[in-house]
Formats: sequence, structure tokens, C-alpha cells
Amino acid sequence: MIVLDWDHNVYYHRLLLDQLPPRCHRVLDIGCGAGLFAARLASRVDEVDAIDRSPAMIQIARERTPDNVNCVLADVMTYPLPDGEYDAVVSISALHHMPLNKALLRFAALLRPGGVLAVVALPRGDVRHELPTELVAALGHRVLGAAFATARSVGSHNWFAKDVTRAAMPVVMDPPLTTREVADQASAVLPGVRVRRLLFWRYLLHWQKPVEE
Repeated sequence: MIVLDWDHNVYYHRLLLDQLPPRCHRVLDIGCGAGLFAARLASRVDEVDAIDRSPAMIQIARERTPDNVNCVLADVMTYPLPDGEYDAVVSISALHHMPLNKALLRFAALLRPGGVLAVVALPRGDVRHELPTELVAALGHRVLGAAFATARSVGSHNWFAKDVTRAAMPVVMDPPLTTREVADQASAVLPGVRVRRLLFWRYLLHWQKPVEE
């Protein structure tokens, strides 16, 4: 069954790239891990700051990313990043490692007016409200896993194969908040924020910082 497993984080790279605002020049990638998404960002924007608390991940990211990616070994909650300087702040599977309200306020302060916060993260299971989604996800995971494995066997594309570095990444086995709880708490901190459950055990949080008049 392992051969049918695949990387849900990489699957949502394109979705997150689609959230970038027009004329996006400088982006902060929070919890960049081994730098896969930072490298994709680097092909779309002028400058990427990629930050992660893991020395092992940052070392790999520095080896994998191009020159317009600045890889920083630090905690985003305490590292002195420039407020109001980023066109977008993005993150994949890191927000659930942090206190939600404090993290959202921190990320919002880093954005320029009109900048976009876009996050993909893991929710706690919520079978009471999301049972149909869970059932479709379980089936879809296996069907796509088989399709991706077949495609990998006949071509050169990696088709969302799990990266060998994933074993070294910190993992939260039980995220603290359901999608609904994230939406409720985020709305109290960032008016106008949108949170929606994605099929494969992730949610998308999107917010655009108001433009000052």
C-alpha cells in the first residue's frame, strides 16, 4: 500500500500559487521545509524569504533553491522580519504547529496593504461535520495513488511521490483545531478571512490585507 501513498502537500502547491496577488515581488514562505515550494515560488516572484525552525530542513532547502531564495533558520514568531514588506505570506502544513491567533496577527503585520496571506494546513478530524468529505478523501486517495504510481512507472514525472526528506520533518499527529474552529477563530482576528476544507486532509486559509485609504 505504501507505493500508493503520495504527497498531499505537493498536490496543493498549484492551488497556493494561484492565491498570489498580481504584481507579486516579495514572498515569505513559512515552514519552508526542504524548499520544494520555495523553489516553485522563486520561478514566479523576484524574491523569496524561506524560513524554518529545522536545521536539517534549512540545509536541504539551501542546496535545492535558486539564488533568489533566502533560506533562514529561525522561528517566524520571534525572528525580526520586516513588517509591511511582503506582497504575500504563504505556508504549507506549518500553521497547525503554532498558536493560531498569535500566528495570524504576526503574519498579517508582515504584509503590505493589499498583500495576501494564503495558508494550507491540517485540521483536526471532524467526522460529525465532514464525514462525506472524509469518505470521498479516503477513496480518492487510493484511486489517485494508483493512478500516480502507474504514471510514475511509465514516465519521468514524479507525480506527487513523497520526497525522501519527509522523514526528517516535524509532524503534529493530532492538529488542535477543526476546520470550523479555525474559521471561527481566524474570523475574530482577521475580518474577511476565508477558510475552506480541502479534500485531502487540509484546509485553505486566505486573507487579503485591507488597503489603507
